[in-house]
Amino acid sequence: MRKSWFGLVAVLAFCPFASAADPSSSDNTIVLASTTSVDNSGLLGVILPQFTKATGVTVHVLALGTGQALDTARRGDADIVLVHDPEAEQKFLGDGNGINSKQIAWNDFIIVGPQDDPAHIDGGYDATKALAMIAAAAAPFVSRGDKSGTNALELRLWKAAGIDPQKGAGTWYRDIGGGMGAALNAAAAMPAYTLSDRGTWLSFKNKGPLRIMLEGDSALLNRYDVIELNPKSHATAKLALAHQLWTWLSTEPGQAAIGAYRLDGEELFHPSAANPK
Repeated sequence: MRKSWFGLVAVLAFCPFASAADPSSSDNTIVLASTTSVDNSGLLGVILPQFTKATGVTVHVLALGTGQALDTARRGDADIVLVHDPEAEQKFLGDGNGINSKQIAWNDFIIVGPQDDPAHIDGGYDATKALAMIAAAAAPFVSRGDKSGTNALELRLWKAAGIDPQKGAGTWYRDIGGGMGAALNAAAAMPAYTLSDRGTWLSFKNKGPLRIMLEGDSALLNRYDVIELNPKSHATAKLALAHQLWTWLSTEPGQAAIGAYRLDGEELFHPSAANPK
């Protein structure tokens, strides 16, 4: 049975990492609707057990595209969200579904593509120009097409380039409606270009003929925000337990855990709660 959110918040005010329910209870579980990149990269698998050890709260992760994650929370099927699409997040907050958005980390997006680089974008720094060159060459491009934060950025870049990629649907533009791992697998198999977050790319094992073609454009900055649900519209959610996760991720214990996560010696996510990008 869910406990009163308001009563539990009073407990949290004195001890933010205290277990918000009786440790003997089997109901110390919350649902985190999260973007796929923080899951596919291995980050959540490493840091969430540390949170559970500190608080006694278990986190069940629903790894979805950002749009799907926010929709899941809207329906009341999640207790907290971790996403990376500023426009979709603002709508979620503006509609009264969320409160207390906090940036906890950043990394960046990259454009990867086949070794032979048919669109000749290798080494560039302008993502919009690179997409225009891909379209002009009718070179294969894989889109996630899943309403994720990555997909949203990709569509903004096409719009900035003045290009409707759907005109190439079925020929050079391939909309797979899948996650980042699926998009990278499809791009490796074709081979084709795609937009990827750096964390998933570094953890991806099936790179095949793909390599990084473009990086470093400021338009490719990738910010991750954790958002609590609004108690006025989601009073039955486990908001007090979820608040513990929000607090842990945005303060020293969680920030240190995020910054310590490495793959092949490389930092995948840069903690940024204290200094948002």
